[in-house]
Amino acid sequence: MSEGIRRLHSTGCPAKAGKRCNCKAGFEAAVWSDRDGRKIRKTFACKAAARSWRADVKRSLDRGELRPTTHDGRTLGDALRTFIEGMRAGTIHPKGRERYKPNTIRSYERAARLHIARAPVARLRVGEVRRADLKGFARELLAAGCSARSVSNTMNPIQAFYRHAIEEDHLTYNPSEGIDLPTGQSKRAKRIATPSEAATAIEALAVEDRPLWATAFYAGLRRGELQALRARDIDLGASLIHVERGWDQVEGVIDPKTHAGRRRVPLLAILRDYLDEHLIRTGRRGDDLLFGRTPSQAFYASTVNGRARRAWEAASLRQFHLHLARHTFASLLIDAGANPKAIQEFMGHSKIQTTYDVYGHLLPGSHDEVRQRMDAYLLGAAEDTDPAERAA
Repeated sequence: MSEGIRRLHSTGCPAKAGKRCNCKAGFEAAVWSDRDGRKIRKTFACKAAARSWRADVKRSLDRGELRPTTHDGRTLGDALRTFIEGMRAGTIHPKGRERYKPNTIRSYERAARLHIARAPVARLRVGEVRRADLKGFARELLAAGCSARSVSNTMNPIQAFYRHAIEEDHLTYNPSEGIDLPTGQSKRAKRIATPSEAATAIEALAVEDRPLWATAFYAGLRRGELQALRARDIDLGASLIHVERGWDQVEGVIDPKTHAGRRRVPLLAILRDYLDEHLIRTGRRGDDLLFGRTPSQAFYASTVNGRARRAWEAASLRQFHLHLARHTFASLLIDAGANPKAIQEFMGHSKIQTTYDVYGHLLPGSHDEVRQRMDAYLLGAAEDTDPAERAA
C-alpha cells in the first residue's frame, strides 16, 4: 500500500512552469487500497486535515473496516435517494418490521432534499465518508441556524442508510455511529396528570370531546391509534380495547408502529361509561372511525388540541396534549402496582428497555424506598426465625 499528499494548483498557476506559487487550491490525500485495487482520494483545504484523513483511512483499511467500493461508485447523495426509494417500495424495511412508516419516509425525503443533497458530504463516495465528515456536516447545519432537533432529524436518514449497509454486509465501517448529536429534547420529566387532574380536565371539555380524551388518559393510545380506532375495536363484553391500526395524515390507515403496537388494552370502568355513551350518541358501529370527523375521516389533532386548550384556559386548568395524556396512563398503571411487563404490553412498547427508559423514573425503587423495604423485610425475617436457631 502506498499513499501520499499532493498540492493542488489552480488553472494558470506558475508552479506548472516550475516556479514557486502561493496557490490556495488545497491538497489531495490518497491511500492505495490493495483490497479495492485503486487509490482512495479526497481533497482538503489544508495539509494537516489531509494528513489526518489519510491516517484515519489507513487504520480503517488495516482493520478491515473499509470494504471495497469499486463495484459501487455512488455518492452518498445518490445512495440515499436509492435507499429512500427502496423504503417507499417496501424493498428496504426497518429491523423487525415490514415497512417504514409513511411519515418517516416523508421526513427522510425532506431532509435529503433540503439539506443533504446540497452539502459537500453528499458528493463523497459511500465508502469514503468518515465520522469527521458527518460531524462537520452537523456543525455546518447548526452554524446555518438549524435547530438541534432539525440537525438530528437531518442526520436520521444517513444513520439509517449506514445501518442498513452494515446489516446487508455492504460495509463493515459505519461513520454515522457514535456521533454525539444534539437532540433538542428537554431533560425535564414528562408532565403527567394526577387522577383528580385527569378527571377534572376531561369534565371541563365539551361533551363530544370527552370520550376521546378519556381514552387518551385511561387507555394510553398513541395519536395515530386514536385516529384509526374503530367502533368494533371496543369490546364492551370483554372490557377490552383492540389496538390494530395506526393513522397517517397522508396515507390514512397504516400498520401499527411495531408488532407490539397490535395489542389489547384493558377497558377501565371509568372509561367504559364515556365510550358507551359516545357509541349511543353518535351511532358509530362496525368499521366506523370511533372519533372521526365522519365515520371515514379521522379527526385533526391540531383541531382537537386547540379546542381542549381553549376549554382548559377558560377553566384555569393545566394544558395537556394527546401524547402527554398517554404518559399519564402509564403513570396510573405504575401507581396501581402494574408490573413493568404489563406496562410494556399495554403501552405497545416492542422492548422492555423502552418502558424502563421512558418511565423508569416513575417506577418504585428510589434509594430511600429500597432501603426501607429491605429493612422491613429483613427485620420481619429475623422475627420469624426460631429463638433456638438464633441462639445457635
